[in-house]
Amino acid sequence: MRSLLRALERATLRDIALVCLADALVGASFGAISASGGLPLWVPVALSVLVFAGGSQFAAVGVVLSGGGVLAAVATGLVLNARLLPFGFAVADVLDGPWWRRLFGAQLITDETAAFVLRQDDGRRRRAAFWLCGLALFVVWNVSVVLGALAGGLIGDTDALGLDAAFPAVLLALVLPSLADRRVRTAAVAGAVVAVAATPFVPAGLPVLLALVGLLFAGRPGTREGRDGRDGREVREGREVREPQNSLQLREPRESRKGASVEEPGVPVIEREEAR
Repeated sequence: MRSLLRALERATLRDIALVCLADALVGASFGAISASGGLPLWVPVALSVLVFAGGSQFAAVGVVLSGGGVLAAVATGLVLNARLLPFGFAVADVLDGPWWRRLFGAQLITDETAAFVLRQDDGRRRRAAFWLCGLALFVVWNVSVVLGALAGGLIGDTDALGLDAAFPAVLLALVLPSLADRRVRTAAVAGAVVAVAATPFVPAGLPVLLALVGLLFAGRPGTREGRDGRDGREVREGREVREPQNSLQLREPRESRKGASVEEPGVPVIEREEAR
């Protein structure tokens, strides 16, 4: 744990602590909503340990409390959790080691852990951010769910507290710095438009998946603005890549003292006939 702490900057550690605090409030709200709705204590606790996905847990419990069946609740949770599939591809490099470590690491993939990993550009810091954020969130979330469920009978209207608003607010704060990049901003805006437009017509959870269409508008990775519109030169990784030039370059032949042309070493020269 100390090695993980030393690998990260103080600002990153502070952000992880703030996310844990916000998730603690959301976890307590989830436990309280589940218990006050009449579900037994083991239901929110089991969901938190086995599923560990706040949005899917809220959706599944909401389906059950509104009169839906177990299969409908499971299907809703699976649809919402499908968004974690591209996150898994994005953070796959941090899940190394034996199979049991990769299996447990897959359980820790959430919106928050993926956001912190994508903010790091060094492999060691990426692994430290993932494991520190994932383990801290797993412990904080499950403890807060238990405490919220125990206190659920004492809270009358859990919606009046507005605790669930802390979750999207924290995620928005995490992604705002990434929007400085034009490619990311274009993809985010396009995805948001698609999700909002699809919301009235598709079941809950699908608009989030349809927002992935915004990635098609991000342009090619590794290029800035696709190509430079001024002179057609590509820019990769901050460096200009010039267009390949013709192997035969027209140059003025240099004249020796005797008037004979002298070729540049390694450069073919096309001599010009002088008009006489």
